[in-house]
Amino acid sequence: MVHPPFPKHPARCRHQIHQRRFFLLFCITGFVNICAMQLKPARAAEAVYFDPNYLQRTGQETGNVDLSVFTLSDKAQVPGVYDTAIYVNHDKVLQQKIRYDTMPDGSLAPQISPDLLRALGVRVDAFPALSHHKHDAPLGPLTNYIPAATATLDFNRMKLEVSIPQAAMDKKANGYVDPQRWDDGVPVLFSNYSFSGAQRKSRNGTDDSNQYLNLQNGFNAGAWRFRNYSTYSSSDGQQSWDAIASYVQRDIKRLKSQLLIGESATPGDLFPSLQFTGIQLASDDNMLPNSQRGFAPTIRGIASSNAEVTVRQDGYIIYQSYVAPGAFEINDLYPSSYSGDMEVTIKEADGSERKFNQPFSAVPIMQRPGRLKYSTTVGKYRSTDNEDKEPDFAQGTVIYGISNEITVYAGTLASPDYLSAIVGTGFSLLSLGSVSFDMTHAQTRRDNGQSDSGQSYRIQYSKNVESTDTNLTLASYRYSTSEFYDFDEANQRQNDDDSQDSHKRSKLQLSINQTIWEGASIYVTAYQQRYWGESEQEKNLSFGLNTSLNGVSYNVSYSYSKLQGEDDDQQVALNIRIPLSRWLPNSWATYNATHQKRAETRQQAGLTGTLLDDNRLSYSLQQSHADQGGSDSSSLNASYRSAYGTLNTGYYYDKDSQQNSYGLAGGIVGHSHGITLSQPLGDSFALIDTNGASGARVQNIPGVKTDWRGFAIVPYLTSYTENHIMLDTTTLPADVDVTQNSELVIPNKGAMVVAHFDAHVGVRALITLTRPAGKKVPFGAVAVSEDQTLENIVDDGGVLYLSGIKTDEPTVIHVKWGTSASQQCKATLNLQPAASQIQSVTALCL
Repeated sequence: MVHPPFPKHPARCRHQIHQRRFFLLFCITGFVNICAMQLKPARAAEAVYFDPNYLQRTGQETGNVDLSVFTLSDKAQVPGVYDTAIYVNHDKVLQQKIRYDTMPDGSLAPQISPDLLRALGVRVDAFPALSHHKHDAPLGPLTNYIPAATATLDFNRMKLEVSIPQAAMDKKANGYVDPQRWDDGVPVLFSNYSFSGAQRKSRNGTDDSNQYLNLQNGFNAGAWRFRNYSTYSSSDGQQSWDAIASYVQRDIKRLKSQLLIGESATPGDLFPSLQFTGIQLASDDNMLPNSQRGFAPTIRGIASSNAEVTVRQDGYIIYQSYVAPGAFEINDLYPSSYSGDMEVTIKEADGSERKFNQPFSAVPIMQRPGRLKYSTTVGKYRSTDNEDKEPDFAQGTVIYGISNEITVYAGTLASPDYLSAIVGTGFSLLSLGSVSFDMTHAQTRRDNGQSDSGQSYRIQYSKNVESTDTNLTLASYRYSTSEFYDFDEANQRQNDDDSQDSHKRSKLQLSINQTIWEGASIYVTAYQQRYWGESEQEKNLSFGLNTSLNGVSYNVSYSYSKLQGEDDDQQVALNIRIPLSRWLPNSWATYNATHQKRAETRQQAGLTGTLLDDNRLSYSLQQSHADQGGSDSSSLNASYRSAYGTLNTGYYYDKDSQQNSYGLAGGIVGHSHGITLSQPLGDSFALIDTNGASGARVQNIPGVKTDWRGFAIVPYLTSYTENHIMLDTTTLPADVDVTQNSELVIPNKGAMVVAHFDAHVGVRALITLTRPAGKKVPFGAVAVSEDQTLENIVDDGGVLYLSGIKTDEPTVIHVKWGTSASQQCKATLNLQPAASQIQSVTALCL
């Protein structure tokens, strides 16, 4: 930034100090203009001169302070290069340095080039005057090139508001982010972990314990992502390590796709998802704007006590945690495949277990016109059963949107003993929703040499009825002939006399959400699976009602599940949640009652809430009673979210047993500045760097604050989307100031981006600058530290305000109010830490 008579300052000069400086000069300007108007009326064409001697109030020398630039108009500012937030039609697009030149009235004119307009999304090539202009040369007023276009600078906020007619803008989808702004991030080595365990002691002496560890390890180098997903479980002395997937991945921006090499799973939108080891190139919907993205399921259940909930997919444990009694909801799954049923196990505190299947498939078949979604995979099939065959295979799928009403799709899967192909189409039924129909033909050669050939037919329907606020997420029905086998079934090892009758025959899925009135809704999910040669059916049904009245929330739910070879299970539950904030902030009284088939009815009353300034500590106390001879029980659960991880603990007690549960989840992140501990990481995350300012909290993320070195991790960023990270300035320590409290980051998939906050740590001081013979430094003089990290303007009392002054060494301040040697001096500050937030000192300026 240029500040005559000094040379251009480096980028580290503090924008906040500039704001203070020019705010003071703005006030001077206003005073100058008022006095000039009163003392010397002039015509509009005349330049107005104001004598700085009029500003003397305390008798100090003013010298020849040059304020002429501020006599031109009330918008006058010093020209130079400023770091500017650029808004286009009220949306922030860029943050970069722009040079500003002085206009005849003293205001600043931004130097905008065609390249900058192109980066802002302007259709430069549609305007000959722009397209023929040198691409990096400054333009004149925008209205000379684009009718009705303007660029207005808000100097106090350092915000350039560019107004461009919509016809002159590239037509982008809502939420579009230019791929050139996607950030690959910086090199990082990390481990995202989740550990949980429990120890149960029974009065009959049958004690047991179990532990579960989920590790998602990664290393980033440029655009490449190296990942390993592993789990460990221990129960009753039996231990198991499972390496679910290891792979390297990167995005291909031009193709809006992801390239993956290693162990992973195929997409499940056409064929069932398959575990494989190989190479895959597939479209990534996350690289599309938010408005064009197109699912992991939400798992709902009911727990009768402090229960352990385990979710398995493809034989792997992908989720395990402990929940309090009553209805629970799991909506943060990390699936190992893109489709495939999930087996949910609820293990109660007394050791009893209940299981049900949660169907999962990502089926958004319909695509926008011209949108091509594809995947191609070549590799070796990975089975969860060591006895199954694991042949090499190749699979390819394409989905293409022909028009607003029609989408077509096709795919093929081939291996030495198996070949299948699928063709289908999706139709928009306009106000009636959308439907898709497809047929899969498969040929299978079994171990005994027999060849089977069959077909599978599938119809899917979805509809969101806005008039009734009904969301029919998915209705799907599949029927397969007796000689049709999918790839999983075809690779199951058979004996020569094995008829392999127990393969899938038909499958029905249904999911409905219906709003009844404001604040009230019902949901229904249903699933049924039938097998050839089996009379039993696999079923799962759940529905519930959610509503609230006068702040009190109510939930009534019912669940039914039936697995092959097991008895059916039914449960009904009532949950009530009453806010107690009038007496105890952020707290609720709870009541729930559950009844299970062939079991007792259990009632629980409890208290839940959050504590501490940012609600980072949550707690739950429950007392339950069971009829029909069941035992009463008590439980206590707590969760604390710190900057270094999330800690969970729980205690359960009844007359027959007691159980202690515990858990720890978080991230260990190694970067170029060392190691930073964090809360659980998402796919993409950010490293906050505050130049050593410790204790600064992040807004809207409980528990996250900078560590003793000034670093913190912000988890769960959204890839390819603008993410705003804001510091809570009310939590800054007394010796810390920040230039700006907000940063905008746009990470690529799996990236760790850096959000740099220009904080400066040190003493804040009001410094009275005196000259020899007791004179004070004149009003308007500019003071800059020797290393040019501190800067401000002297006020009319000869007082200078600075923040971030170091106390471990002297700080030299250069002061100027003119160009001659008699109009400058130098002061040395030797400050010590003090209890007061702002020190008042006097310094001799020589």
